[in-house]
Amino acid sequence: MIKMVFCAVRRSNLSRAEFQEYWLNHHGPLFQKYAETYKAVRYVQSHTIDTPLNENIRKARGMTEEYDGVGEIWWESEKDFLEAIGSPEGQRLRHIFLEDEARFIDPGRSAAFFTEEHILINKTPLPITA
Repeated sequence: MIKMVFCAVRRSNLSRAEFQEYWLNHHGPLFQKYAETYKAVRYVQSHTIDTPLNENIRKARGMTEEYDGVGEIWWESEKDFLEAIGSPEGQRLRHIFLEDEARFIDPGRSAAFFTEEHILINKTPLPITA
């Protein structure tokens, strides 16, 4: 299992609330619609909350500004991912997703990378949502 982690920063013309609303209610459903074709097996959005805790943790650790959210997409394997994006339909979808992301994400301040999870503590079950 591999996972793409997307650390997103919003476009400067959007508030965090506008960014998160668009991501959740437009981009999320757009991706859901094509997830099977894209061979994605899980998709999670984590939206940054407005709390003084964020400023405190950044200052205490000497970190830069927080992201506006983190998206995670899982595939069974690199092979599945490469097959999905290498197909004509996958190429079409990639164009659709990138075009939509340009409406709310600042790519120059965002980051994306692939990971393999190593779960070290798991005392709570994963939430099941619709």
